[in-house]
Amino acid sequence: MNKVFTREWLRAAGIRALKTTAQSALAMIGTASAVGEVELRSVAAAALLSGLLSLLTSLAGLPECR
Repeated sequence: MNKVFTREWLRAAGIRALKTTAQSALAMIGTASAVGEVELRSVAAAALLSGLLSLLTSLAGLPECR
């Protein structure tokens, strides 16, 4: 049985979550600026939520850690 929470897994999951958070923030800023007004609280909330969801998705397994 493989250990799920190894340093390798934490590093890979953290990198994925950080990339997902940044991508979501950029998408939200781009969309909001097209509409006319960028609310930083909404951008931050959506970006952080996407990062959390990325970490939860990583619990199912990461191809980098096989």
